[in-house]
Amino acid sequence: MAFEVFYRRHVEAVGRFVARRVDDPHLAADLTADVFLAVIESAAGYRPDRGSQIGWLFGVARNVIADEGRRAARRLRVTGRLAGRRDLDADDIARIEERIDAESAARRVHRSLSELPADTRALVELVAVDGLTVAEAAIAVGLSPVAARVRLHRARRLVRAVLARPAVGLA
Repeated sequence: MAFEVFYRRHVEAVGRFVARRVDDPHLAADLTADVFLAVIESAAGYRPDRGSQIGWLFGVARNVIADEGRRAARRLRVTGRLAGRRDLDADDIARIEERIDAESAARRVHRSLSELPADTRALVELVAVDGLTVAEAAIAVGLSPVAARVRLHRARRLVRAVLARPAVGLA
């Protein structure tokens, strides 16, 4: 029952987080589900004294997406194609495609921030887009809150410069 409440409270935010990073509805659905499976498997490792549940959840989500990226790269090297997708019905695909379309601008911004180091980019996004506090985002990326504040301060200047550039060439 507690997990169901946790799931319902956070599934949309996790779905948006995933949709900003992938543009395939099947993969977005699978990764969103995988995040919550990973939460169940690692729930015993959550330590409230190290930060909030939401910071921990987004850290789990980042790890699941990174793991999938590594698996996909291996599959492409070994087989030359993606495999193992589950069937979705038309309503599922339409809903996920709507989410992916709604997040397309965020994906363009996310790609445009590629000049930032990966952890700093993730930190900026978790605070600016996902609404986590600096302390929660710090937990998700494995930094101390002080280090996260310093990185955010430096990154904001870089982010402003990147976003001030014309959007030509961004998909």
